[in-house]
Amino acid sequence: MKKHPRHRRVSPLGRVASGKSVSATRWAVRAVGFCCFFVFAALLDSAPEELSKPPELTRAARPWEFLCSVGQRAAIFGNESGNIEAWVYPLKLFRDFALTFHTEDRAWNADALVRSVIARPESTTLVYVGDTFRVDETFFVPVEEPGAVIKIQVDTEKPLEIEASFRRDFQLQWPAALGATYASWDEPLHAFTFGEELKKYAGVIGSPSGILSAEEFETNYAHSTVNSLRLGTTARGKDTKLIVVAGSLNGAAEARSTYQKLSAHLGDLERASAEYYANYLRRTVQLELPDRDLERAYDWSRISMLQGLVANPYLGKGLVAGYRTSGASQRPGFAWFFGRDALWTSFALNSTGDFSTARDALRFLIQFQRDDGKIPHEIAQTASLVDWFKNYPYGFASADATPLFIIASQDYVRASGDAAFARENWNSLWKAYQFLRSTYDESGLPRNLGVGHGWVEGGPLLPVRSELYQSGLGAEALEALAELAKVADRNEEAKALAAEFEKQKPKLEAAFWSPEHKLYAFALDTNGKRVDEPSVLATVPMWFGLLDLSRSKTMIEQLAARDHATDWGLRIISDHSPLYSAGGYHFGSVWPLFGGWASVGEYRYHQAHPGLQALRANALLALDGSPGHVTEVLSGSYYQGLSTSSPHQIWSAAMVVSPILRGLLGLETDGLSRTITLGPTLPADWSSFAAHGLRAGDVTVEAAFHRTSDEMAFQIKRSGGGECFLVLQPALSLRAEVSSVELNGRPLPFHLEKNETDQHLQMRFAVYGGTSTLRIRLHNDFGVAYTATRPLLGQRSEGLRVLSETWSDARDRLTLEVQGTPGAPYSFAYFRGEELAGVEGAALSRFDRGSGVFTITMPPDPSAESVRGKITLQFERK
Repeated sequence: MKKHPRHRRVSPLGRVASGKSVSATRWAVRAVGFCCFFVFAALLDSAPEELSKPPELTRAARPWEFLCSVGQRAAIFGNESGNIEAWVYPLKLFRDFALTFHTEDRAWNADALVRSVIARPESTTLVYVGDTFRVDETFFVPVEEPGAVIKIQVDTEKPLEIEASFRRDFQLQWPAALGATYASWDEPLHAFTFGEELKKYAGVIGSPSGILSAEEFETNYAHSTVNSLRLGTTARGKDTKLIVVAGSLNGAAEARSTYQKLSAHLGDLERASAEYYANYLRRTVQLELPDRDLERAYDWSRISMLQGLVANPYLGKGLVAGYRTSGASQRPGFAWFFGRDALWTSFALNSTGDFSTARDALRFLIQFQRDDGKIPHEIAQTASLVDWFKNYPYGFASADATPLFIIASQDYVRASGDAAFARENWNSLWKAYQFLRSTYDESGLPRNLGVGHGWVEGGPLLPVRSELYQSGLGAEALEALAELAKVADRNEEAKALAAEFEKQKPKLEAAFWSPEHKLYAFALDTNGKRVDEPSVLATVPMWFGLLDLSRSKTMIEQLAARDHATDWGLRIISDHSPLYSAGGYHFGSVWPLFGGWASVGEYRYHQAHPGLQALRANALLALDGSPGHVTEVLSGSYYQGLSTSSPHQIWSAAMVVSPILRGLLGLETDGLSRTITLGPTLPADWSSFAAHGLRAGDVTVEAAFHRTSDEMAFQIKRSGGGECFLVLQPALSLRAEVSSVELNGRPLPFHLEKNETDQHLQMRFAVYGGTSTLRIRLHNDFGVAYTATRPLLGQRSEGLRVLSETWSDARDRLTLEVQGTPGAPYSFAYFRGEELAGVEGAALSRFDRGSGVFTITMPPDPSAESVRGKITLQFERK
């Protein structure tokens, strides 16, 4: 399939219509880091086993923070106090599980002694410490088993006995329900067993060393809902105890069998699960980045996305939206299947090369597509046990899932090269298009009103006729389906769809650009008039390169300002808007989803500073909060998750991966044409990076990059048969001049494509077996870097925002527009600045090799939360 020029991330001219201070020592070290060329070779030759060492996060425990361990068939949800609940999908077994430590004639509630948490892909461990003992409690859910194990490792000086208590909550996930249920102690099994009158659903929780301690009861005079068992006394030294959980939808015998399997083969199952995640990291795109936090967040986010894959025994395998405790209810966060969540996640999966999970997600939605072509929005895990699509309003509540399905299908087919998918599912794709066309209003834009919500589901931003978000997806779906039609050998449909796209695209500018306010409107109201509320949702059509270049730059500058952008992400609307509320789910809060949209769109439109700030804000969330996970939504005014947020949200993790691969590195893979594109727009303080496992058909490519003041070099290594092409499009400053480009010592043709902010050096060549080296000799390249830091919990936003970067026509002057806290100092590093003559608006400190730091102190203004400033860097004339 021939790629439309608009899909080239770093070439929008062919696609579109027209905290705080950092120590000088640290910047100096970064400036000379990675300068030895042997590091370059080491990056390329790194063994996959070294790159995919299991990630692990350890920090002090936060008793309120979400804790989980999940597999495809079961899950444990809770918090870092040790209070948890257990699920075997779609069945909830119990809640309020907790430990009590009995020692020296005292009983210690575990939540008073929790000290640290250790997160691994396959398990989570809480560490409890008393005066004379330490207990490590590891929550482990195997990938494919309908159960879980809680492993308790004891190290004690005094006799210690552990008691585990819980409340039975034996029910199906919302909205289905069981009738009368019961529990009893099974002495030979050393376990509590759960059941119901039809004897179909069953559960077990117990321990090989378990002794009954208390059993729930209800009489005329008293009652208790607590069950507990003791695990036997450890006299002294080290010991290991197990608590095993199992469930079944096929009766008690199967639940008992699973219980015994988990008890007898725990070690094998732990090793298998750890290897499952290690293999996943090896077989998807691996990165080596100078920014260690970014690299760790990328690895954890790959794992987090995969953990959204659920194998429901009634519905099949698909992606759920996220996880949170259900408490006394039967709704665990968003642990049921969502259309648009899965589709936005699939873009990240395709970029990493995880085509099988992306394909599973698409196929899952196809099986529930409505007869008129509409794609489902929500499918509860018990949808087959109730009349879900008839009696509940959620099944097809959204309008955006349908165009997203077409776009995501095209993205999958192009990236994977799976042309058969387009042919086999053409009828489903065509039906989705027919539904989309049926929603057009009199102006030819797809409606939300009367059809289904776009991104906004409720609140004061509604009602509207059509969001820019929805209209942008509708336009992109036309081009995506045109490409799919070519793959499916439907040339007439392809021509017609391409022509329809060319007519539809200009309508976005005509309908949504506000010349009075110099912004893209959030939506059209019910009368078809613009709602001139600036919103981050405008970056969605930018993701796909649909909007005008110059206007988008103006819009991005507004979104980069502190009334939209916080230290932890972007608000949906400005906090200056009369509609804003910090806790407004759809009218003020910060979603990592927004930051991902913005970052990809900003990189695509050459706005690297806000693109990197949005990316790092998302990435740092993966290393905070619930360890390794990115939360669903945060307060718009304070750094903390909303009280109703799902702390392990799948599309939030995807919005760490997509901005890194599609934005920062400009990665596109085309399995149909066997072409890999890399268009890195690197931070100025990066001298190297490496990407392993880039795939084009059955060809795999490794790429390592190294940069000095006068040279860039890519080392490429390929394996696998067949033809393969590589397109390299690295970003340079507008001041840079290229002297030569050589591939394996021979001149290689190149082209420079310039825009208002930077320029991209473009090269295309065939990649053959073995290792190839591409060298770019250049001079006068220049870059500045500002690295934001994560705020403290509960803190207001105080970091610097880089609003714009402007070069003079003679390329001898660079102006940065910034915004920060009144009176606060902020430091930038600069690199390759041998010809830097001076700086206005900031204090300059020079280092060796053309590097240094300049620090701006924002103007004092006691009455303002933020102020703007300007920094001008003057260069010697060429």
